Amino acid sequence: MKHFSLDYLQFFKELAPNNNKDWFDLHRKRYENSVREPFKKFVTTLIDEISKEDPEIQITQKEAIFRINRDIRFSKDKTPYKLNNSAIISKKGRRDKSYPGLYVELGPEKLGVYGGIFRPDTSQTLRIRNYISNNVREFQAIITHKKFIETFVEMRGDKGKRIPKQLKEVGDREPLIYNKQWYYFTHIDPEVIESETLLDTILRINMTAKPMREFLKKAIQ
Repeated sequence: MKHFSLDYLQFFKELAPNNNKDWFDLHRKRYENSVREPFKKFVTTLIDEISKEDPEIQITQKEAIFRINRDIRFSKDKTPYKLNNSAIISKKGRRDKSYPGLYVELGPEKLGVYGGIFRPDTSQTLRIRNYISNNVREFQAIITHKKFIETFVEMRGDKGKRIPKQLKEVGDREPLIYNKQWYYFTHIDPEVIESETLLDTILRINMTAKPMREFLKKAIQ
């Protein structure tokens, strides 16, 4: 079934050159009908489907969805609104961006599906590095799996210059142990957003990501 009308992407396309409160207020009812409410319903459906294979997912759409308002406090770009909708589906939802889950971003530039750990703290980073060191074959099997490569290409993230001395031998065999972040993503044609295949597409990607997601969950526990 289709979850979004053709006006979903069109709204954001028109918002881009009119990114100000006056224009948004004038089109607020349209935003609510074509963008906000359909996205809430879609995220609820996505949570329900993912929870069938991952019982720890017990959040609501309200706990998963990010606001459309941008945080402009420290940004040179003072436009007030994002040009997409986004949500994190994990046990902790949007309140903890360091917990492995599924992040989706739906806008006219792309349908983005992301996973991994983007902002681990210092203790989490050390636990992940140690876990990779102790389970390096499992880690490498996941990131070299055909489906993982076809979907995400590779594991990404900024790297540190130093790791604990006891990890350097493993680091010579697996450079990703130097990472300070471990995340992966895929970008899909935004036309999928307004198609009948949207839900199945995201669920398929989510299943491809599951082995790495579970690996990272174990690593930070």
